[in-house]
Amino acid sequence: MGKAMFYHLTQRPLEATLPQLLDRSMKAGWKVVVRGPNSQRLDWLDDKLWGADDSFLPHGRAGGPHDALQPVLLTTEDAAPNGAACLMAVDGAAVRAEEVNALERVCILFDAHDQEAVQHARGQWKALTSAGVTAEYWSEESGRWEKKAESGG
Repeated sequence: MGKAMFYHLTQRPLEATLPQLLDRSMKAGWKVVVRGPNSQRLDWLDDKLWGADDSFLPHGRAGGPHDALQPVLLTTEDAAPNGAACLMAVDGAAVRAEEVNALERVCILFDAHDQEAVQHARGQWKALTSAGVTAEYWSEESGRWEKKAESGG
C-alpha cells in the first residue's frame, strides 16, 4: 500500500524540484511515471530534464517503442507501461486512490504561487484521504523540506 506525498513548491520551481525527486526515486530502485495535463507542458519538462549544465536524467516520452525500458516516462495517460513504482503528478494531473494504493509512492507537486493549483491540491488531498489513502504534506517554506501534515488514511 502506497502513500501520497504532496509537495508545496514555495521556494523552488517545478523544474528544479522534479529532477531531485526523480533522482531519489531512481536511487530507491523505482521506475517513475511523470503525469502532466498536456503534451506541451511535457515537452517543456522533457527539455528541462536534460539540465542546464548538460546533465541528463534518463527519461523518455510515452508512445515510443521503448516505453517499457524507460526509468522515467513522461505521459498524459493513466497507464504506466514502464512498470513504474512511483507516480509524480504535476500541474494538477489526476490521481486516483487506487493508483496510490497500488504504487510505492505518489508525489503530487503544486506551485504555491498559483492559487488555482493550491486549491486543486487541497481538493486532491481531501478526495484521497477520504478514500482512505495515507498522505503527507511537505513544504519548503523554511528553505528546506519539512513534513507539515499527515493523514493516516
